[in-house]
Amino acid sequence: MKWQEFKSLLAGLGPDTPLGRVVSIRAEDDAEVLKRFTKEQHRIRNEWQEKSASSMTQQQYDAEMSNLEALFASMCS
Repeated sequence: MKWQEFKSLLAGLGPDTPLGRVVSIRAEDDAEVLKRFTKEQHRIRNEWQEKSASSMTQQQYDAEMSNLEALFASMCS
């Protein structure tokens, strides 16, 4: 599968899919939303942050988060 096709399919995933839910958990930064996370949601988010922090710079992390935000924003429009 070519990258463009994969990106197109990935962009079509909604937040009501298992992958969409995991991505939204990993990307959440709102303190009020984080307070309402379940133990499992915190585990998912923390594991992702630990893995990401150990393998990328802060600049790379910020760029990736911006990309995810743009992806979800485009899915909602």
